[in-house]
Amino acid sequence: MDKKNVTRKNNDAKKNLLEEKVISISKVTKVTKGGRHFRFKADVAVGNRKGLVGIGTGKANEVSEAIKKAIQAANKNVVKISLIDNRTIPHEETGKVGRSVVLIKPAKEGRGIIAGGAARAVLELAGVKDIVAKSLGANTQINVAKATLKGLQAQRSPEHIAELRGKKVEEL
Repeated sequence: MDKKNVTRKNNDAKKNLLEEKVISISKVTKVTKGGRHFRFKADVAVGNRKGLVGIGTGKANEVSEAIKKAIQAANKNVVKISLIDNRTIPHEETGKVGRSVVLIKPAKEGRGIIAGGAARAVLELAGVKDIVAKSLGANTQINVAKATLKGLQAQRSPEHIAELRGKKVEEL
């Protein structure tokens, strides 16, 4: 019984460390024989600005409930990304989800986050400080956010590549 309480406290502490940012809120309608039923859909990104980031979606009859559900879903989908000097990504990458395509490139120190909309929200919460991102396909906000996350997940550090090849970083 004590273990359950400890686990809950650790989970609560982890959740408190993650910041949330609402990507989009939309009103969705279901037309039935009895009339129209309105609900709200929220897309949320969470992150700790140190390499952990996640995206989630929630639907409910009220906006606040939809946001809570989206935050819970995002906390379940948190992933670790690879950063160089805690400021940029190792290499250029393209993330694709649906018809949305996002190109992310590393940038020089002090350049800042050059991105817009959903991609910017994901990159800020991931802790990337210098990056250039461009949305090349459809601009559906949730798909742009997912494509950005997919591009970040595809990043490989020099240490990881050296390990895969069975060499040292200096040999690369």
